[in-house]
Amino acid sequence: MTHFRHNLRDLEFNLFEVFGADEILKHEAFADLDEATAREVLRELARLSEEELAASYVEGDRNPPAFDAATASVTLPEAFKKSYKAFIDAEYWRLDLPEVLGGTVAPRMLWWSLAELVLGANPALWMYAAGSSFAHTAHLEGTDEQKEWAKLFVEKGWGATMVLTEPDAGSDVGAGTTKAYKQPDGSWHIEGVKRFITSGDQDMTDNIIHYVLARPVGEEGAGGPGTKGLSLFIVPKYEFDPATGELGERNGVKVTNIEHKMGLKVSATAELTFGEKAPAKGWLLGEKHEGIRQMFLIIEYARMMVGTKAIATLSTGYLNALDYAKSRIQGPDLLQSADKASPRVPIIKHPDVRRSLLMQKSYAEGLRALVAYTASWQDKARLAELEGDEEAAETAKKINDLLLPLVKGCGSERAYELLSAESLQTFGGSGYLQDYPLEQYVRDAKIDTLYEGTTAIQSLDFLFRKIIKDNGESLMAVAAEIMAATQDGHAELEETRGKVLRALGDVQGVIEALQPALMGPMSGEPRELYKAGLHSRRLLLAVGDLMVGWLLLRQAEVAQRRLDEGADDDFYRGKVASAKFFAKEVLPRLTADRKVVEAADLTAMDLPDEAF
Repeated sequence: MTHFRHNLRDLEFNLFEVFGADEILKHEAFADLDEATAREVLRELARLSEEELAASYVEGDRNPPAFDAATASVTLPEAFKKSYKAFIDAEYWRLDLPEVLGGTVAPRMLWWSLAELVLGANPALWMYAAGSSFAHTAHLEGTDEQKEWAKLFVEKGWGATMVLTEPDAGSDVGAGTTKAYKQPDGSWHIEGVKRFITSGDQDMTDNIIHYVLARPVGEEGAGGPGTKGLSLFIVPKYEFDPATGELGERNGVKVTNIEHKMGLKVSATAELTFGEKAPAKGWLLGEKHEGIRQMFLIIEYARMMVGTKAIATLSTGYLNALDYAKSRIQGPDLLQSADKASPRVPIIKHPDVRRSLLMQKSYAEGLRALVAYTASWQDKARLAELEGDEEAAETAKKINDLLLPLVKGCGSERAYELLSAESLQTFGGSGYLQDYPLEQYVRDAKIDTLYEGTTAIQSLDFLFRKIIKDNGESLMAVAAEIMAATQDGHAELEETRGKVLRALGDVQGVIEALQPALMGPMSGEPRELYKAGLHSRRLLLAVGDLMVGWLLLRQAEVAQRRLDEGADDDFYRGKVASAKFFAKEVLPRLTADRKVVEAADLTAMDLPDEAF
């Protein structure tokens, strides 16, 4: 058996009992799929993930990619290549693509459920296989010629990267200095150095297509300061014949370093140098200078992916801890501890272990529901567009935008926190050893809080762009759903509904307490705005916990109905218990968060740098 423990039952519960994927699959947009087919795909990918895909997880960590500076190339371990081939050959990645690119369009809820299985088993596989998804962006945004290239990228199975970060710019993308110079033939020469490029090089695909942000030089109306001056270029590792895909000369983009990392070691995080010894030829995507908007189509996808990865790792971490707790015999039952001759029991019988396991279960399943809920808005946006309802489509897109920082920011923070403080702790000292997968999970999961914008960046985006810029409309729409869910339901869950409602009030209180800080610049107190920066992370995590509590309640209402109907199923009992536990154990913390923000001051900002 491999390290990976999937939770197929919970994935199907979300899809078909809570969020109505069975009804969505009846829409003509998904004519090639139905519920039975979706369930079969899930089952088969769960099997593949548990076996072939997870098989190289440890090997990839212990024997990471090798970098040859002389040839500017990266070689991956053979075991990982075998897993990658198994994933590509299975062709489930085609469910992310439109028919014109050789795909079969699937609901986003199903797609992200499939993603969880792969990301939990061997997350770097998903990242290396990003070529088809990135090609979809090229097809959406490209010229007629580039749309044909996109078909070629998919047909040939070429890899892809998103290339933003620079050594001296970091998360400040607008400070990037990589330049692009237009050539007489319409192509561009890219010059500069990029850093932290995921899957920057590998030897599993014949070519790699780099999507590179660079600043045009000498181009009227383009290339100005900040992010608005950046354009997006298609830069292949090898030049290619656009008609046949036959490879030509190696382009002037070279990997010049591979980072030595804490975790996720099999993912080759590269430094790429453009145009150092030979021109790095690229093509402007869509022949329009809208780089940051175009790149955000990829970034938003990546943020959803990172959050799903984190949650998938938390889930398998919890399920590994659960298996261990059921089999590890240590100590007597607490009620018999005075009797030295009392029998030893599995540690799952000990109160604090049970508390820990229920905390892990509640977050893993609540955050999984958050992914499904977010994906449901992606589906609503797509179907509204197909039906010509522009207003509904725009509303759905805005709510999806609101939820993405929660999936990525809250998902990654809570997953890392629980994996290290609870899942590993369940194993005791054994969890610190490489005999079990938890120590690798912890190392591999830490990057999720940093990828695609740190939690602080996610929280500022959430507050300033997703709430204030939107005038709070999307947040109020979600709050209205939560409010409605607390007004009526099963009597067994009355107390839980009350606690969710209280948590909603606490979140509203946090936002109200931040209002004076947000108004500071306009009221003559500009430094008050610092309070928003000091507490935006607290707001993000509080809203995330509120969403988890509400979605657990939503699941529990469904589960309790099934129990009332006569289902003798511990799965449903666990759903009801998780909602109750989370409401009592976690949601009361939001009252403390509100009080902290209400008492906010500028102590941290007033302190001289030398006093830290």
